[in-house]
Amino acid sequence: MHRFITRKAAVIAALVVGIGAAGAGTAVAAGGDDDATDTPITGAALDQAKAAALAHAGGGKVTGTEVGDEESYYEVEVTFADGSQVDVQLDKSFGVVGSESDGQNDES
Repeated sequence: MHRFITRKAAVIAALVVGIGAAGAGTAVAAGGDDDATDTPITGAALDQAKAAALAHAGGGKVTGTEVGDEESYYEVEVTFADGSQVDVQLDKSFGVVGSESDGQNDES
């Protein structure tokens, strides 16, 4: 009976370790790229957010949007012809509350 309990405990311990490792891997994968959980701006709000961000940036192309960004209500990513990017932060009324340059894609 003692041998059976020991084996059962070993199997349970292995399962717990395996489940914990799988959970940790999932957490790392989810934390590594939050783009998968971003909610894009849609509808009329998208048109207004694009217009506000492009006016603030002075041109470029909108390459990403997000509602409920950690820094503002809306975030619009603008990419320029040279590969540089800027994230424009907007409030609920599409007013600019900040921006942050993501730099230039240097591949030379």
